[in-house]
Amino acid sequence: MHSAVRKSPDPSVVDHRIGQLLLPFGPKVGVASDPSASFWVLKLRSFAIVALDYTRFVRHAPSAAELSEVLIVDGLAGALFRHLHAVEAEIARVHIFNAQSSAVQSIVAELLRERLGFTEEVVLTPELGFVTSARPDFYFSLAEGRGVLAEVERGGTTTNNHDLKDLWKTHIAVDAQHLFLVVPIANWNAQGRAREKPFMRVSRRLGAFFGDQRREVDVLSVHVFGYGTLTLDRA
Repeated sequence: MHSAVRKSPDPSVVDHRIGQLLLPFGPKVGVASDPSASFWVLKLRSFAIVALDYTRFVRHAPSAAELSEVLIVDGLAGALFRHLHAVEAEIARVHIFNAQSSAVQSIVAELLRERLGFTEEVVLTPELGFVTSARPDFYFSLAEGRGVLAEVERGGTTTNNHDLKDLWKTHIAVDAQHLFLVVPIANWNAQGRAREKPFMRVSRRLGAFFGDQRREVDVLSVHVFGYGTLTLDRA
C-alpha cells in the first residue's frame, strides 16, 4: 500500500502568499513580514506567478477592465488552491496507478460545482467557421460572453497533449477567456515510481504562450494547479 508524502511548502504559508499577493501589481498589507516577500513581489510584477504546485500566467498588457476581471478569477483560483490542499489525502487515495481520472474530477467537483457555482460539461457557444462542440469539464460564467473553463486531467495530460488541447479550446471559445487546468504533479507506473511529471511540463509549455505579444493567444489568464505528490511512501 502506498501513502503519499507531499514535497511542498506548508500549505498555510503558500495560501497566505497567494491570498495576499495574487494581484497583477505589487503587494498588499502584511507582505513585509514575509522573509521571502521580495521574490513573490518580483513575480507579481511580471506576467507569471510560479510555486511548487501552482502556476499563473496573465496576458502581458491587459486593459483596466480585464485587470478587474483577473482579480475575480484570482479569487476563484485561491479557493480551488485551498480546496486541493484540504483534500490532498483523499486525492492521494484515488490518484494511483491505473485509476480512473473521474475519481479526481469528482473531488474537484465538490468545490467547483457545489460551492463556487461552476456548471459541469456544458456545451460552449460554437465559434463561427469551426466544427466543434467544446464541452469542458467545468465552466463558470463571469458575464455575458465571459467565463472560465476548468479541466481536470490525469494520464493523458502531456502524453496526449491534453494541456495544449485545453488551451486551444479556451482560445477559440467565444465565451471563455480564462483556463483552470488541474493536473498531476506526477503520474505513477506499476512499481510506484513517477513515470512523468506533468505539472512542471505543463507550466513550461503553457507559459510559452505568455509574456510576449508575438506568442500570445486569445486567453487572458491560465492557472495550473498540481495535485498529488512527487514521491510515494511505501507503507
